[in-house]
Amino acid sequence: MKKNKMHVVFVFALVVALMASAFTGCAKKNTVSDGAGDQTATKDSTADESAAETATEETSAEAPTGEAGLKIAIVTSPSGVDDGSFNEDNYNGILNFIKANPTTTVTPVNEPTGDTSAAVQAVANVVADYDVIVCPGFQFAGISSIALENPDKKFILIDSDPAAQGDQTVFDNIYAMTFAEQESGFFAGMAAALETNSNKVAVVNGVAYPSNVNYQYGFESGVNYVNAQYDKSVDLVELPAYAGTDVTGANVNGNYIGSFADEATGKVVGNALIDEGCDIILVAAGASGNGVFTAAKEAAGIKVIGCDVDQYDDGVNGDSNVVLTSVLKIMSINVERALNMVKDGSFKGQNMVLQANTDSTGYVSAEGRQQLSADTLSKLKEAYELVKAGTIVPASNFNEITPDDFPGLPEK
Repeated sequence: MKKNKMHVVFVFALVVALMASAFTGCAKKNTVSDGAGDQTATKDSTADESAAETATEETSAEAPTGEAGLKIAIVTSPSGVDDGSFNEDNYNGILNFIKANPTTTVTPVNEPTGDTSAAVQAVANVVADYDVIVCPGFQFAGISSIALENPDKKFILIDSDPAAQGDQTVFDNIYAMTFAEQESGFFAGMAAALETNSNKVAVVNGVAYPSNVNYQYGFESGVNYVNAQYDKSVDLVELPAYAGTDVTGANVNGNYIGSFADEATGKVVGNALIDEGCDIILVAAGASGNGVFTAAKEAAGIKVIGCDVDQYDDGVNGDSNVVLTSVLKIMSINVERALNMVKDGSFKGQNMVLQANTDSTGYVSAEGRQQLSADTLSKLKEAYELVKAGTIVPASNFNEITPDDFPGLPEK
């Protein structure tokens, strides 16, 4: 069992605005999922990414003649809208909206450096030309200043609340959505603990930003839940050399690569965990996660759990597949919902935390897209309803509970 951790509670809206770009999804892929729980769907992406300097390129079909629809820009940094993970899922939400509203157009804007000030400047550069600006990633928290200067424009911010401007934290023209990644991490921890043969599992992250620590703590909560509920003794393996430090400076332990774009180190960490006996690993490390996938494919009997989107296609390894399942942060549905609010006039600036009770977190259970046993699927379905009802509340980076002591954890 994992020892207790000291959690530091901190109001971090302004800190978040200064953080660098990061996306928690894993390896590059050609399909993404927007399902929660038992619902899984895949889509093709047709996005093009600009290569160097900040640039725009309209990738949607030309609007038909007639009444003009919304003009949307999606600003991403640094991996573009076809990253096969975080950005692409947000982009697919826009494409889904366009299917129902064909006079709408979308222009991807790529800020390739990942610098927070450059990300916000990229939004400022294009704000005059669009009705709605979609900003995936907490590197865009600083757009609150732009929103105040452009009250007639609407902004959809994903993975962060907007940075405070004086005492103001909610803005009339920013719909900000964050996700309870700890819920999806919880399902991953349960799946790993129920399916492991070695009784050793792990989670690999990119950088200890809040969303990633949420995945980590949720995963640990899920393992501890299985140990207590089903009388198992599954160990969580951590490599001290790769312990993470969150945005408050607190040591959160775990296995952090230190980058979302370091595939080589990802493979090193993956191999080290396999050498320690881990046979199932949750990978929440962006492009660095490609290295963990490679390590799993080169070893025998190792499975990975994808995150953010359905990553089953990334797991193909000859005539087998290394992906056990994927856990989901369903952004596409919520981006589409926000755009529909713009269209019907019900758009309201607010800071939303999206959870299982809005089908915004979950796991892949569709046949042919996962390799879970019927027993594990049954136990996950039961736990999903408890999470959805608030009976189980997994630990997260800032919810003042720990993976060893959270609501819904049975006494062992």
